[in-house]
Amino acid sequence: MTVTAGLPGDLYDALDAALRRFAPADMARSVQNLMRQYREGGAPADVILDSAIDVAAYAGYRMPATFAAVSAALRHTAELTPGFAPRTQVDIGGGTGASVWAAAQVWSSLESVTVLEQSPKAIAMGEWLAKRSESAVVRSGVWKRGVIHSSVDKPPADLVTMSYVLGELPPAVQESVVRSVAADAEMIVLVEPGTPAGYARILAARQTLINQGLSLVAPCPHDRACPIPRGRDWCHFSVRLNRTALHRQIKVGALSFEDEKFSYVAAARRPWPRAAGRVLRHPTLRKGMVTMRLCMAEPGITDEIVSKRQGELYQRARDVSWGNQWPRSTDTLHSAD
Repeated sequence: MTVTAGLPGDLYDALDAALRRFAPADMARSVQNLMRQYREGGAPADVILDSAIDVAAYAGYRMPATFAAVSAALRHTAELTPGFAPRTQVDIGGGTGASVWAAAQVWSSLESVTVLEQSPKAIAMGEWLAKRSESAVVRSGVWKRGVIHSSVDKPPADLVTMSYVLGELPPAVQESVVRSVAADAEMIVLVEPGTPAGYARILAARQTLINQGLSLVAPCPHDRACPIPRGRDWCHFSVRLNRTALHRQIKVGALSFEDEKFSYVAAARRPWPRAAGRVLRHPTLRKGMVTMRLCMAEPGITDEIVSKRQGELYQRARDVSWGNQWPRSTDTLHSAD
């Protein structure tokens, strides 16, 4: 089963209004230029996003995918932490604000959000979009300019998020940045592209968080070394998002959807129950059976077959998606080891 994500109505309308201020052909050219710069290892956002149309193009090109990926990571985290009710969030390198929109959907307990971003034009766009949100906490969010060096000057927060940022930093400072953003956070969630390089950054951040005494929440069912063979595979997940007609036009794409692949790690100050297992890759459905590749605390990576003879478990297996915990029932969860 493939999970299909869509933007909430208020963000869809706000983003659509922002993009329609520019000619679609000009937007498409700007999007293609941004895509080329990122493929070539482009400069940080304050260099790339140097005009209003570039920021609008960036928002149209990346905000739906970032929202979908971060939403999935936060939902997986929230499933395992039912007692976690963050009141404050800081989003590091927040771009046009996709992560605060996502967090506000997942946790209604949020009372204040702060976005730290280095591009003034991205801040202006993020604030413009946020003022059109139906969520009071998104509308009242605080946007601050901040440049990430080896540390991050941020206010304390219950929830700290940082998505698609580590890859823009020099490798030499990534560990110190992770230590800095995790300081004083009750929960930290890091998201990177679902590529071998993105996974490598998440794997390094995972170890840094463990070394700081934090307990992993998701996606891992354990704190031990990742059992995926290095160089042969990598841990990542996927969410399918619908493309609007305007989205297809500016990205010069014919398909009505795209698949965003991402890697992530969530860690907390206190231990929470963990998933018994995490579904890796899309389950395979055949007549009368479902095959799932799982990451388990024990024995590690394993393939599980659920047959029709197993009744209710089989019905649940037919509905499970890549990235879900398995089994889904909360009585199968175990405490952190």
